[in-house]
Amino acid sequence: MEVTVNQQNYHLEPACSVSKLLSLVLSDVPKGIAVAINQNIISKANWSDHILKNGDQIILIKATQGG
Repeated sequence: MEVTVNQQNYHLEPACSVSKLLSLVLSDVPKGIAVAINQNIISKANWSDHILKNGDQIILIKATQGG
């Protein structure tokens, strides 16, 4: 299965959850991260249950401080 994360393609095993994807893509899953799949925000409470599909477009957004 192939998905796109922040405009970069990744090949994953079938039945990959958002949580598993984050552990593969990020060396350390930081606090303050948001996940959007096909332009829909996925709640952190659903990361373990949300199974990705072939062709999903995923955007990872990291919160930053500043002003």
